[in-house]
Amino acid sequence: MDPLRRSPSPCLSSRPSSPSAPHCEMLGPVGIEAVLDQLKIKAMKTGFEFNIMVVGQSGLGKSTMVNTLFKSKVWKSNPPGLGVPTPQTLQLHSVTHVIEEKGVKLKLTVTDTPGFGDQINNDNCWDPILGYINEQYERYLQEEILITRQRHIPDTRVHCCVYFVPPTGHCLRPLDIEFLQRLCRSVNVVPVIAREREAFRRRRGRGTHCIDIYPQMCFDEDINDKILNSKLRDRIPFAVVGADQEHLVNGRCVLGRKTKWGIIEVENMAHCEFPLLRDLLIRSHLQDLKDITHNVHYENYRVVRLNESHVLPRGPGWVNLAPASPGHGAHDDSDDEF
Repeated sequence: MDPLRRSPSPCLSSRPSSPSAPHCEMLGPVGIEAVLDQLKIKAMKTGFEFNIMVVGQSGLGKSTMVNTLFKSKVWKSNPPGLGVPTPQTLQLHSVTHVIEEKGVKLKLTVTDTPGFGDQINNDNCWDPILGYINEQYERYLQEEILITRQRHIPDTRVHCCVYFVPPTGHCLRPLDIEFLQRLCRSVNVVPVIAREREAFRRRRGRGTHCIDIYPQMCFDEDINDKILNSKLRDRIPFAVVGADQEHLVNGRCVLGRKTKWGIIEVENMAHCEFPLLRDLLIRSHLQDLKDITHNVHYENYRVVRLNESHVLPRGPGWVNLAPASPGHGAHDDSDDEF
């Protein structure tokens, strides 16, 4: 038998002649689900970036909270009793760490704002913070509009700002209101408070002050997002406690803070809402924080800057964003071919 003459395909030979009979279908998966594995392998190689800013007065536990969130000595707290002078003006300090867990690398950048709200006169104390946030947008934009740009643009944009509300037991101070109203237009804001949570929630008045706190309702994409985000919104501001020491409680080691009333367990929802904050920032919404930063806050900044592109500095590889002439639009349906 000629090896080049093979028997016809079973599907072809057994195909029924009746037009009403079902055709033989190809069985077995194509392998589309392997795309997920490809994305995972690529992401594991490149790693992830996450930039967080913490804002609040001195002594509210910002450094300890960051260390507790990432279980790493990201910030070194000053020892109790050490006389550290209060900054005369607001300063911004950033530190970058690479954290690896089960093969996943996260390049974490934390920006602290020592001196915020500590002065007698706090007029316009938010200007350096908003200036820093916009400066990171500008850096990304300047790289993005180059003809020849890096394959991977370094992302220093602030993805989330955790705002520490002073635990005064009252509603938001005028300084908090003014700052949050300005801040929420440029970055994702998550407020936290150390104690007296319920009293604060009854008087917080977020809706009357038009403060858009993350996660925003307008970004709930489906019913699952709406259910999860609604639970988070109901608990904001989170009542949190940071700790970097372990204690023995009922025969088990727990991470907590020792007070004269007992041990406040960080992981115990009956004691504080640190697990909710951690899940929001890391386990459930980290990528969403980055997506909203890029697609909403950065996009708003980009539109404003490109509308005034005639005043942008002309650097190497500058692109002249002149309007398209009539009849030469970016997309012409008459030239489409398939």
